[in-house]
Amino acid sequence: QVQLVESGGGTVQAGDSLRLSCAASGRTVISSAMGWFRQAPGTEREFVATVTWSGRTYYTDSAKGRFTISRDNAKNTVYLQMNSLKPEDTAVYYCVAREGFGTYTSTGEYPYWGQGTQVTVSS
Repeated sequence: QVQLVESGGGTVQAGDSLRLSCAASGRTVISSAMGWFRQAPGTEREFVATVTWSGRTYYTDSAKGRFTISRDNAKNTVYLQMNSLKPEDTAVYYCVAREGFGTYTSTGEYPYWGQGTQVTVSS
């Protein structure tokens, strides 16, 4: 099993920045993809960003140019730097992980999920 614990959520105003962190622990994963999804009230969970073990990144269109995903393999931690936040970014943000060398963007491809951290952006 892999445990994922998110931190860094909060309430900010439009245009502000936040950095989310996700620390992984438990079973050692030789190679893994990690990423972030989010879910706003009344909507389905949607992909935000992912980073491979080697550092290759992929973003949903709404995150490109504003969000940056990165990872520190020595610390088993993945980050999501969110800049120029908008009210429509308000959601619970979930950290995800899985083994594999590819780029994965659907909920069903990730077996490991964190509990989520709330991000609220006021206008």
